[in-house]
Amino acid sequence: MLTLKMALKSIGNNKLRAFLTMLGIIIGVMALVILVSLVNGATGTVTDSIKGLGSNMLTVTVSDNKGAPLHLDDLNNWMKDGTVGNAAAFSQESVTGKSEGNSNTVDVYGVSSYYGDIQNLEILLGRFIKSSDIDNHTYVCVINEYLATELIGYTDCIGQEITLNNIKFTVVGVIKDDDNSLTRAFTSDSLTAYIPYTSLVRMSETATLEVKSFYVSAPENSTTQLTQEKIKELLLKRFDDDEDAFRIRSQDALEDAMSSVRSALAILLGGIAAISLIVGGIGIMNIMLVTVTERTREIGIRKAIGAKKRVILQQFLLEAVILCMMGCAVGIGLSWAILRVIGIVVSSLSMTFKMDGTVILVAVGFCFLIGIIFGLYPANKAAKMKPIDALHYGG
Repeated sequence: MLTLKMALKSIGNNKLRAFLTMLGIIIGVMALVILVSLVNGATGTVTDSIKGLGSNMLTVTVSDNKGAPLHLDDLNNWMKDGTVGNAAAFSQESVTGKSEGNSNTVDVYGVSSYYGDIQNLEILLGRFIKSSDIDNHTYVCVINEYLATELIGYTDCIGQEITLNNIKFTVVGVIKDDDNSLTRAFTSDSLTAYIPYTSLVRMSETATLEVKSFYVSAPENSTTQLTQEKIKELLLKRFDDDEDAFRIRSQDALEDAMSSVRSALAILLGGIAAISLIVGGIGIMNIMLVTVTERTREIGIRKAIGAKKRVILQQFLLEAVILCMMGCAVGIGLSWAILRVIGIVVSSLSMTFKMDGTVILVAVGFCFLIGIIFGLYPANKAAKMKPIDALHYGG
């Protein structure tokens, strides 16, 4: 306890010097906590958006049909298997959309009926594309809120007509825009319309009834892995065992990739911040060497009256550790305040930045080690002084 009081008194007698000494630790801790928190917040938002697309979803792309193209009936037959949930074909084109004098470029998706369920699209008004729309090639469309507002002027537009590539489509549903979605967080709003897959084939010069891209979901009583294995088996059988004829991507793989990116960035930025902390540790060692030199006569007097080497070592080592931990505390406090400000500034992007408890523990532990490592040499130097030499020091 006496050693602690003496260490605190020594620091208190030189407040400005102590603060300047801690500055390197403060900056290092802020760099570590803020950078890692920003990485976790940004990648966390992307990961949540990926999960929002459906964690049990597979995306299949066919590059070579081997003379045996897929059709909608094939997907419907596959859905009868117990390991395959819903399957939905899709194709996309950009066309000119018009309504009551308004005109704009619209992203049109030709889809089959289960597309909305697989993609977790939330219906605001009306309904989504039905199987009967696919079978009858009806000219109906489901549009997102942004398209309804920009092209028609209001969202309550069920029954209204819009023109896509000079063909009139009746609006039967409006999709609710997701403010937390990946597209809304990182790109501008898009004008999107969903129409029956067969209707897109009729209105397009390039689209065909051949299914080249489709989504598949796993049923409730199965897993994504089993569904992926089953789809792969069916496609290999269809395309003469050529694995290069198609590609299957899972949302789990995207989530795993984002987790890997998050970990890699956290380690990289943490390493950069650790360098700042080491530089701060060097500053502490430097000032402790100065302190030892200034207090040489005090050390000599204490040793002359019976102070042991261990006590002197503890005092100066404790001063170094206290300086590091005080700098760490200030750095964590400032990091919290800065993250709150950043969170307010980017609130429109639906991102949240908060301090991770693990990062704080790492910062505290690293600062404690720095205090010991960089304080040990000056403390040992003070402890090894001979009383007679210290008393005769004339500095």
